[in-house]
Amino acid sequence: MSIYDFNVNTLHGQEVSLQKYEDNVLLIVNTASKCGLTPQYKGLQELYDKFHDKQFEVLGFPSNQFAHQEPGSNEDIAEFCQLNYGVSFPMFEKVNVNGNEAHPLFKYLTEEAPGLMGSKAIKWNFTKFLVDKQGRIIKRYAPQTTPDKIEEDIKNLLNSQ
Repeated sequence: MSIYDFNVNTLHGQEVSLQKYEDNVLLIVNTASKCGLTPQYKGLQELYDKFHDKQFEVLGFPSNQFAHQEPGSNEDIAEFCQLNYGVSFPMFEKVNVNGNEAHPLFKYLTEEAPGLMGSKAIKWNFTKFLVDKQGRIIKRYAPQTTPDKIEEDIKNLLNSQ
């Protein structure tokens, strides 16, 4: 099994195979619009702008599982991200990231890159997973880890492959 075996739906309901992103470094993030960490959208967009032309993608997955901080529809989410943060990186339909109803992608991510003390659960919004060009999950970052703190790891992956 690989990251490229999963299909996801865009905010506009179009099914996309993650195979589309093969040969790219990926940063997969569960997001929310009404969270204290929501300003990280700005840093995620800055990373995307800086490295997108070097085969880097940010993939955003809204989730309402943490204190109901993503209550809007897919259309609301798209509008919020564009108007407030100029988000142009791919955003996908709202998903569950924990529990029996978790999207299979997030079940895979948490199995491959457990959190602190081996925990498989995602603790909060803006947990991030860095994936190399071969689809291997390289690192999991805590929600409080800001995008600028991940930049060096992204550069290293882009330059080493």
